[in-house]
Amino acid sequence: MSITDTVLTLAATHGLELQAEGATLSEAGLDYRVVMAQTPTGERWVLRVPRRTDVSEGMAAESRILGLVGPVLAAHQVAVPDWRVCAADLIAYPALPGTPGLTLTPDKQPVWHMDPADRGYAEHLGRLLARLHSITAEQAASAGVEVRTPTQVRDSWAADIGRVREEFTVAPSLSDTWDAWLDDDSCWPERTVMTHGEIYPAHVLLDDHGTITGVLDWTTARVDDPARDLAAQYGAAGEEMVQASIAAYAQAGGQAYPGMVAQARHLWDASPIGYALYALTTRAEPDLAGAAARLKP
Repeated sequence: MSITDTVLTLAATHGLELQAEGATLSEAGLDYRVVMAQTPTGERWVLRVPRRTDVSEGMAAESRILGLVGPVLAAHQVAVPDWRVCAADLIAYPALPGTPGLTLTPDKQPVWHMDPADRGYAEHLGRLLARLHSITAEQAASAGVEVRTPTQVRDSWAADIGRVREEFTVAPSLSDTWDAWLDDDSCWPERTVMTHGEIYPAHVLLDDHGTITGVLDWTTARVDDPARDLAAQYGAAGEEMVQASIAAYAQAGGQAYPGMVAQARHLWDASPIGYALYALTTRAEPDLAGAAARLKP
């Protein structure tokens, strides 16, 4: 039985009748396999199957996040997943409107369905983030969502860097760059806000006019550094488009800070740290080898 058929059989045990014809499988996510399939009446559903036990353990937290951010973004015609099934072995929800700006081939090569350097997209992103970041730390805490203060954000990065240094051989140039970043007061925020954490075109749905209609995968969302939601934009489109996003962000009421662009760059450059921590979670040899290759001298 194929993976897709196995997932559809699993969905049936949760009361979902979905068709194998036209069903598609995505292996791109680090935490979930995703199958998209239709009901006999043509309604599209998303099925997320966790890859590891620790992923299942985070479902309750993500559910609380969706409950917090959903109404805020819905007021601006941006949808988030509405989980109809939430079990240890499956999350299922009706597909959101729009199509992703980026997908991956089976061998994980990117396929762009939009121009990441498009100014219109950058401005849409800035306005979206202004809405998301309007959710305060106090509101998040009341909803049971993880909250990190500015000091905790910086300390957490220092701890993560320390752990990576203990477990891997790190190139001196990388290590020196990380130390300089941790010591640079101008980069770090004075306030934290509700963030998505992995907002990039694969997690953003767009309509035919390029308007953002939905945001997927809130697994890493929490109150944190607002610049973390611009890191992938920096990686995909560079500083000019990050500046365009921040201008739209500020115009829409977002509170930008002077070091925000530099912090987005630092956070993008710190991606090997995140992958190394992921590899230490899975302990899979290919993941450990991949992390080591990104860190080696």
